[in-house]
Amino acid sequence: EFVRKDGNIVVDNVPAEYGVRCGATVSGYTKKGSEVTHGIKWPNKSKKSCTLDELIKHNGIDRKTATLLLESDVVYCTKYLPVDTKKFGLPQTRQRVYMFVWQPDNGNFDDDLGDYWAAIVKHLESDVRHSLESFILPVDHDNIRVFREALNGPAGRNTNRSINQAPDFWDEKISNANLKHNKIARQKLGMEDRARSQTQWGPFGEMQVPWHYWLEYMKCNTQRRLDMLDVLHASSARDAECHDSNHSSFVWNISQNCSREKHRQAKAGIASCITPGGDPFIPNAGRTLLGCEKLLLQGIPLFRLQLGNETEVQLGDLAGNAMSLPVVNATILAGIMCKQLRREHIDSSNSDIEKTLKAINKTKPQVQLKSDCTAKFVGETTDTEALFKELAALSKQAVESSIWCTCETSGKTSSSEMFLRCRECSMSVCRDCVHVKQGYQVDSHAITEHILSNEVHSQEEFEMKLRSIMPANLILGRDGVNEIAAINKDKYRVAGLSDYMFSLHRIKRDRRKWIALYYAREGRIGETIGEFKFTIGELERKSEGAAAVIGVQGELTSFFPAKRKPLCYGPIQPCARTRLCQGESEMAWIAKAPDTDGSLSIVGSGSTQSFRRQVGLTDNASEAMVVNSQGPQKAHFKAAKARGESRRWHYADNWKVWPKELIIDDGRMDDSDVNVGGTYIRVGCLHTFNQNACWIRKETDSSPELYFLIKPDVSRNGPDSCIISSSSCYGDVSSILATLPWEWQPCDALKEELQHVKVATHSTLELKHMKCLALKTNFSVVAPKEDDSAVLIKMNGLSTTDIDDLCSRDDESGCKKVIALNVHRGAKVQQTVRRYNHLCAAPFLKHAAEQGLKYDLKLDSTWMSIQQPDDVFFGRCQRTIPPRPEERWIYDDERKEWVRTSEIMASREYFSTLRSAPQCFEFVADRKEGSLTVKCNPQVAAHHAAFGLIEGRGEGMERDVSLSFRLLSISQQKDPVLRRFLLHNCRELDETSVELKGNFDLYERQKKALTKMLNIEGGNVDFEEIEMSEQPMPGSTGWSLVAKAKRTSQLKGGVIADAIGSGKTVISIAIILKGIAAARKRSKYPRKSSATLVVVPPALISQWRDEVKKFTDELPNVLCIYDDSSLKSITVEMMLEADVVICPVDLLEAKNYMARVTRLATGSTKEFDVPKVPSNTGQVEKSGAQGVWIPASSQDPYGGANNANNQKRRNEAAYFTYLYHDYISKLRQKSFKGHEKGIPIEYFEWERVFVDEIHECLCTTKDELSEAKKNNSNDKSGFHREKNRRAGREFLGITTKDIARRPLVFRTAIFGLTATPLLDSTNRVIELANLMGNAYVIGLSSHWRRLERESGRDIFLSNFLEPKQSREIRKNIYAKCQDYLDFACCKNKNEEDMEGIELVEEVSAIRMSEEEGVLYKSSQSGISPDSKGFGIKAEDFDPTAGHDISRFLRQNARLASRGKKLIQLCKQILEGDEHTKIVVFADGRISAGHAAADFLRNEESLGCTFFDENDSVEEQNKKLAWYQYADVTVEDKKRPR
Repeated sequence: EFVRKDGNIVVDNVPAEYGVRCGATVSGYTKKGSEVTHGIKWPNKSKKSCTLDELIKHNGIDRKTATLLLESDVVYCTKYLPVDTKKFGLPQTRQRVYMFVWQPDNGNFDDDLGDYWAAIVKHLESDVRHSLESFILPVDHDNIRVFREALNGPAGRNTNRSINQAPDFWDEKISNANLKHNKIARQKLGMEDRARSQTQWGPFGEMQVPWHYWLEYMKCNTQRRLDMLDVLHASSARDAECHDSNHSSFVWNISQNCSREKHRQAKAGIASCITPGGDPFIPNAGRTLLGCEKLLLQGIPLFRLQLGNETEVQLGDLAGNAMSLPVVNATILAGIMCKQLRREHIDSSNSDIEKTLKAINKTKPQVQLKSDCTAKFVGETTDTEALFKELAALSKQAVESSIWCTCETSGKTSSSEMFLRCRECSMSVCRDCVHVKQGYQVDSHAITEHILSNEVHSQEEFEMKLRSIMPANLILGRDGVNEIAAINKDKYRVAGLSDYMFSLHRIKRDRRKWIALYYAREGRIGETIGEFKFTIGELERKSEGAAAVIGVQGELTSFFPAKRKPLCYGPIQPCARTRLCQGESEMAWIAKAPDTDGSLSIVGSGSTQSFRRQVGLTDNASEAMVVNSQGPQKAHFKAAKARGESRRWHYADNWKVWPKELIIDDGRMDDSDVNVGGTYIRVGCLHTFNQNACWIRKETDSSPELYFLIKPDVSRNGPDSCIISSSSCYGDVSSILATLPWEWQPCDALKEELQHVKVATHSTLELKHMKCLALKTNFSVVAPKEDDSAVLIKMNGLSTTDIDDLCSRDDESGCKKVIALNVHRGAKVQQTVRRYNHLCAAPFLKHAAEQGLKYDLKLDSTWMSIQQPDDVFFGRCQRTIPPRPEERWIYDDERKEWVRTSEIMASREYFSTLRSAPQCFEFVADRKEGSLTVKCNPQVAAHHAAFGLIEGRGEGMERDVSLSFRLLSISQQKDPVLRRFLLHNCRELDETSVELKGNFDLYERQKKALTKMLNIEGGNVDFEEIEMSEQPMPGSTGWSLVAKAKRTSQLKGGVIADAIGSGKTVISIAIILKGIAAARKRSKYPRKSSATLVVVPPALISQWRDEVKKFTDELPNVLCIYDDSSLKSITVEMMLEADVVICPVDLLEAKNYMARVTRLATGSTKEFDVPKVPSNTGQVEKSGAQGVWIPASSQDPYGGANNANNQKRRNEAAYFTYLYHDYISKLRQKSFKGHEKGIPIEYFEWERVFVDEIHECLCTTKDELSEAKKNNSNDKSGFHREKNRRAGREFLGITTKDIARRPLVFRTAIFGLTATPLLDSTNRVIELANLMGNAYVIGLSSHWRRLERESGRDIFLSNFLEPKQSREIRKNIYAKCQDYLDFACCKNKNEEDMEGIELVEEVSAIRMSEEEGVLYKSSQSGISPDSKGFGIKAEDFDPTAGHDISRFLRQNARLASRGKKLIQLCKQILEGDEHTKIVVFADGRISAGHAAADFLRNEESLGCTFFDENDSVEEQNKKLAWYQYADVTVEDKKRPR
């Protein structure tokens, strides 16, 4: 908005998104392409203010092209600078323009400060030193394990369910607009239309993927995405420098359209721009990039962020919306320092700013960190030869306990004991991952079955063995390191490595082997400069017929080439290794000798498809390469050809064919290391070998088995090259015997002129003096086992330097003797934890493996009980769990709404109290002792567990709670079993009979169900309630303490979940009859009613009443409350004496009902005081993986507190609940006389409560709400609207954990009836248990439903404070959910058990008249005339193209021929039996119901009953009841059929 001030037009009010200052003066505007300033006139002299639109309109300004000019009192200058993330050390292409804005001295417009800022930013550029793979988490990281577990669980299953329902994406008649992108991409690529070598996808979820792909992730991908993987895989093969995406580094954003995504970046190892909603896929890893990894790619230190329970998609969106941190830091640092640089530059004689920057760097060199090489090793050393022998003896066990299937790569152990392994390539997968519809490709492999029992395949036991054997530290003999350094003038740059200590970093399970990694670091916790790797298990991959090579291998690698100039890029090969195979006794150290040149004769015969043909490339691909080299890339091709590199541009003319056999003539003397000559036969295994290329020379008595392979340049810095190796795995670099020139291709073996090949042969040198020594330092570890102290483990013998390092963040003065280390919260924590990991983690783990701790770490260890403290009950300690600040409601006059608030500074004080709360683990350093002590306080975890169990459930419950705990290893926790929940029958129970009216009697199954429900009602069913709290120990030991709070309660309710029509209602009536006598005795004025309250969807009220009358005369007093008007006539006395009261579940939505509650509770008749039931859901349940785990539209299961509309809805819901419960409390304190009428339902105490169709109130997923919205379009008063569901949830008190405070209070039990219990997630079962019987299932205290009402503050606190659920806790959640279903639910008759009901489907075709045909075509609105016709389908209408399908469908519904056929069908049915009743279903969204009703009404002999929009609930119940039973009265027979 603008105002006039002193004759000028001045900015007065600016929306937040516009970068204009209030107070700025409008000086005019310029037109596009012109610098002439045009004046601006005020629209109307009488107006005091005007908007921008009014100003533009009055002056005739073109909004799109003109520029508005404003003047301010302050002068600013700007400098723009384009930057690219990959120039700042991150492997990501993210190009942005940064603008530096500054206020120049003396208002000088020509100030040059921006040039200095830009110069510093450019100076801070640093080339990428590490490829993308260095930034992704290890595959066994817990974040990845949780992600994969979620996709294996209900979230992934729900997404996969929708995937499996999708028809053929390739069918143009039913596919969407994305298909054309995939077809265009294939056409441009020169790829066959249906080539799908990578995924073999098909309609309805069919797919077979490579064995290294994450199968659970692939199952959640649509056909479009799967086809995109095939296209991009073929694209990588199409390049003249061919690469196999299964074995080379690529990153593909498969959320993009296929025709727009590049299969490779210009620079290898670099990802494309990280964007919100992007889904980068890494094909050689077979996995997607997680949200947390996207943050790492932005340079954001993920593990230093104080994150809460954000989803992977939210983290990915955060990364996509963030700026790259090194770039931001560089621009800010440059802004801080540019003035100082200008001063120094002016003082210097340099003409170039860059020269000044370089001069400054020379005069101020970087301070080098002290390295371990300055320290003398203190401790006892032993040769590791005995260690190698011990490990070699374990190699067979290492193979058996290693990874055998991709589903195990993240720490899980396959549930299957059968594994399938290829005899040729050794590929292995578990039987569970091979399925005819969705699984791994195994058709090309020679499969054999292997059985590995759970005991043999157990990783936990073997890992503990390794930890007890492996030393904590290693050092290298100086003479041996010098011997390596003498090779090729220290080619490997190992000089000085003997001065470093190698500390155990991690032990990990790999495919058919285990690996132990030792790292040497700069300055104790600095960068890694060397690696020593133990490999235990399979050392070379062989086919099944060859002699296995298993044992132990040690490899030394120096990282100096990547750390010190001149820098080397790409993989760094080991510089020395030693090997001891199982059964051998001698070992020797060897190093790679310089390569020698040689030649081989390689002659091919037979023919097989080349890799390019296997992926579906055609001649068009080859021709396109030629066209490219003769066109836009002609100059580059000419230069490449001159260098002899034409093969990087053109295919060979026989590129489609590779030989079946290779006959190699070595020609070397017999005394060579290994003669590689012989006949090699190609195997057909797909995806295991790079470019599917493997020729095997089988083993004989005189020669070992050898392999002819194509070794990939994984990082794609160069072409792939053929090798001959003694291992079929190209990654076993020490097994490579010869390397062929990069330009040689297998098809060359078929050309005589190319069959003579120069090769580089590889050999080794024996190292005479090399030694690896185990260093036993002066550190000693103790772990008291018998004492009652809090000490868990302690390290003694730390030096003063070690203590200073540990305490540098917590004792900067260095004066404290005993220092409590902060290892939990704050910016400085990370450095302290890193120092602890370096010094203590490995010794602690070794001690635990060898001697154990006071608490057993095994998974089957017993729970240790904790005694209740004397001062406060567990769960009630406000020091450990401070109470949250109380909120109160106030009315905001400005916004005209109720808002909540709390005391000023209360939240800050609360957060401060939280930070000082006691922690489960304490780290204490003692300078005098030279020790670090880790203390464990199980009571802290116990308080948290008990709090979750008792909070909000009433007073005194804490007395019944017992506590126990145990210490666990996080990595060894088993994944929860995520199978679907089961409902069991009652066949083992006795029968309970009840006398019904006339000849009616319960079936046997119903009598047994009655027994189960009566046991629950009688308080005879105990249920163990538990809640757990897990507190991870900081650092890399991977230990966590789990506390469990437990109490036994009697179930107060259950669920009858039999199929539709199997008699749930009559079982309920039987329960009422069994207790009616006792109920009548318990009836007591003023509130205790003898009635059973039956809460039903509004359309079922009359049906329930009729069912009661049908089966018994013992319940004469049945009251039906349809709405507020029917409640008016019912007295208190009638309510107290009734046998059954039936009311609608959405009664709160009934007109005037809440006004009645308000008036009787408070005396107020003001509309202002009447709470309104929220019309929208406050929070949508997230049931699928998309949008939560897999990128899509972000689905926030944690509230989206930053969304104003969401928070407004939550406030509305919270205020309604607060007021509603307040009114109920006041209402129950009143006393009403027996003759008073219209007293609300909530006032009374009922004998029991039944809730029919209980699942309806729990339905709140996005799909369910969409379906409800569709249903509601034809059901104007139906219960399926979300507003009615909300009313039902409030009426039942679904979020109230204290059963005494719920709106509906009962004495004995509450039962739910449903034929569709929707037990597809733990959330549903947890909520069902809470509602039906007040049973607490672990996880209720953090259930998502509370987000319907929480404030933004509490959402933040919940998000921040609640730890992510560990596998141990998730396992218990699943187990307790199933326990509840076992104890409280029964399903004696399933849908498949329903007998005697036959479904007959008949489709009737109609012939339109000519006139109708014209109308039929003309109603096809938006369709081009050429496409209009009688064969058109609904899928042919595209709303984005302006097509209107609703007009077409409405016309179709009103066709006279359709009505005529409907009448004819009805008459045919009635001719067989005139008493038959017919129900016609029609789509209300297109008025088909009205059309059908009109057709039937106009037929004199038929007529119909129609649910009119204006019918009351009671009237609809009556109409529905007419069609539920056979005719009885004369009036029944007169009604329409």
